[in-house]
Amino acid sequence: MATRRAEIAGETVGFDHGAQYFTARDPAFQLAISEWEKIGVVARWPAAGDDAWVGLPGMNGPIRAMATQLDVHWGTRIEKLYSDGDRWKIETEGKTFAADTVLCAIPAEQARELLANPAPDLAKTASEVKSAPCWAVMAAFSERLEIEADSLRDPGAGISWAARNSAKPVRAGGECWVLHASPSRSREILDLPKERVAELLLADFFEQTGAVAKEPIHLVAHRWLYAMAEALEGEPARYDAAQRIGIAGDYLHSPRVEGAFVSGRALAERVLAAG
Repeated sequence: MATRRAEIAGETVGFDHGAQYFTARDPAFQLAISEWEKIGVVARWPAAGDDAWVGLPGMNGPIRAMATQLDVHWGTRIEKLYSDGDRWKIETEGKTFAADTVLCAIPAEQARELLANPAPDLAKTASEVKSAPCWAVMAAFSERLEIEADSLRDPGAGISWAARNSAKPVRAGGECWVLHASPSRSREILDLPKERVAELLLADFFEQTGAVAKEPIHLVAHRWLYAMAEALEGEPARYDAAQRIGIAGDYLHSPRVEGAFVSGRALAERVLAAG
């Protein structure tokens, strides 16, 4: 649930370059969405389906709202995790944190690497997961493209998803699109420079849609290495109560926003039950 901001024609524009929307079937998640709607951080987006929701003013709206009551360190890379007596130590690039409990909610491949030494059993679980990559392109144009629909989905094509980001509720900017390449197309161009990837996928987009190609006024690509996980069967979260360390993520339930929520909630319940 990520939003990338950019200055375009003197205006700050947000692109939802990760998850495009979410749906809810789990009662607890439905309740959470209801609360988010009350405080104005989500809204329905019929272009993606009758049951589709998006964050406001960007997809990370609910995340930011939940973080207001917490001490969050955004964009902090963890270099090392280790046990120091009865506490955990978390080393970052510039600081070391101490914690009684560690809950690891990152992609499986990253969890496997981080937990290999301090929690090998949890690392082994994460190592069973394989995730597909996705190249995302953020493009803005000075005029509307000749495409009627605000969202396009074609799992078998090179561009498996495209959305007129500017058509989502409470979005700024003119004609803005987000394009997601399919896993197979993403693998073909996985290690190309992002500038070249952006050009290739924009060309794919115009070819697929048949729309008249227009020169973008903003064009950026972002590579998600672990975009779509193959979910494991079994428990939606894993927790070692003796060591006070656990893992959660969509890869333990289902590769959707809802799957991440359900897994995170399950881990929280295990921590609380352990005392």
